[in-house]
Formats: sequence, C-alpha cells, structure tokens
Amino acid sequence: MSFKGRDIIRIEDLKEDEIYKILDVAERMVPVARGEETSDLLYGKVLASMFFEPSTRTRLSFETAMHRLGGSVITISGQEGTSLKKGETLADTIRMAEGYSDVVVLRHPNEGAAALAAHFCSKPVINGGDGAGQHPTQTLLDLFTIRKELGEIRGKTVALVGDLRYGRTVHSLSLALARLGAKMIMVAPELIQMPSYILEEIEALGGKYEITESLERGVEEADVLYVTRIQRERFPDEEEYRKVAGSYRITKEGLEGCKEHMIIMHPLPRVDEISPEVDLTPHAKYFIQAFNGVPVRMAILSLVLGVIE
Repeated sequence: MSFKGRDIIRIEDLKEDEIYKILDVAERMVPVARGEETSDLLYGKVLASMFFEPSTRTRLSFETAMHRLGGSVITISGQEGTSLKKGETLADTIRMAEGYSDVVVLRHPNEGAAALAAHFCSKPVINGGDGAGQHPTQTLLDLFTIRKELGEIRGKTVALVGDLRYGRTVHSLSLALARLGAKMIMVAPELIQMPSYILEEIEALGGKYEITESLERGVEEADVLYVTRIQRERFPDEEEYRKVAGSYRITKEGLEGCKEHMIIMHPLPRVDEISPEVDLTPHAKYFIQAFNGVPVRMAILSLVLGVIE
C-alpha cells in the first residue's frame, strides 16, 4: 500500500487496512507530538494551510504536526487579504499554492471544494472539512481515540448525538464505523437526523444502526457517546434552528446508568451541549481527542509526502 502523492478527500477513499496503517503510524508519532522526542522527518517540506472557514483545532493541529516534524507552513486564513476578494477562482488559487508548497490542506464552506482542489492540484490535497460534506482527518483521529481508549473499534456501540444532518464529522465517522464493524445509535430530533443518503451508504457497507430521539437510550447502550453541537451556521432557516437548539445536554446526573468504561467524545467547539462538570469525570475524552489530531495528522502528512512507507 502506498500513500505517496495521494489526496485524502473522503474517508471512503481509504481501505480498511489503510485506515489501520494511518492509526499505527500515528501511534508511533505520539512522543514527537508531545514534544518528548524531536524529528526532522519533513525538513524542507512546505505545507499550504488554506482555511476559508473558521477553524481552531484542525488548523492548529495540522500546523503543529508540520512544525513538530521539521517542516514549514504557509497560511491563508479567510478570504481577506487574498486575491479571492478580487475575483480569483478557487482553482487558480490552488494552482498558485501548488507552486509554493508540497502538500495542501483545504477547509472551505462549500461541499465538494476539496475534490475540486484535488482536480486542479498535482500535489497531495487533504480535506480539512468542506461545508456539510466530509472531514476525513477528523474521522481518523476519532478512530484513533476510540482504539486508544477502548482497545478496539469492532463490536463497540457508538451513540452519535446532536446535529446529524449538518455535522460533517458524523457523516465521515459513521461510514468508517460501518466498515470497521461498530454499531451506531443515531440520537437526534427528526429535523436533524442523519441524512437518508448516509444511511443508505451505511447499509450498503453492512453497517448496523438504530434511530432514536432518546438520549437516555444512547447513554445506556453506548461504549462511545459522540456528541456534536447544533450547526447553527448551516441552517438555511433560523426558525428551523430555533426548533432544535438545545435539544440535548450531557450532564453528570444524566450519565447515571452508563457503562463504566464509556467515553464521551466531541469534535469541538462545544456550546452548551456538554456541561463543564462532565469534564471532571473519567468519561470525558474530548480534550485528549483534540490532542490526538496532532499525531494522526503527522502520520497523514508523512505518508502522503512519501517519507514513510
């Protein structure tokens, strides 16, 4: 299996053994990610970090990953200060970045933007999130976290809670979980339940899931409680958002009856869907999850740049 020169656009583009390859390489990267060891594996390589939509964790963890491995970063943050404000197309902007860098990470508000960028760029393009579409590197760090905390993924029950309609993280994650043999419980109001096309893909992959509006059901059955915020910015109608805002809130009291080993994950940022008191319980793993983005993205960059086979 070779990753050199490859784009990472959708989680479906990766075979099961390729997913585990990335997770295995990420495990080896943890001491470097923590700063306990140093590495110049990517010395002389340049990452073009192109974020046309707000980001904290994805952007910082990619840039940290590149720096930890001895590489360099050039950055675009938003359209201000770029020629996109003058009418330059995304295709032309990507062509320019191609000439300045060895690998491109793109976040864009429009679904399909990463695939478009990959079409026009001969360097590897990594999707850092495209609208309500996919976020494959978030999925990989989520899988890494589940395996690291619970020992394995296959056979686990993952309750996906919150905005399953617009949340790109759960779209990618659910498809990966279906392929890797985990069961899913979709916990959401009908208005923001998992889109039917994602459910159809899960079924085609042989995945098992159930649909419910009961948070209690998810808490009782889950090995992993994966909570997401309501994606207010993606609702076409503010009235629709108000109907589901604050639908679920994870509290310490609400965790009574959960499995002792159950972990709580969240792609962050959170708003009010997880009470701060939950942070102090042994179930809370979302800040560890956020750190795990660094070794996982170190692994991805090393593999697509061909410095690790």
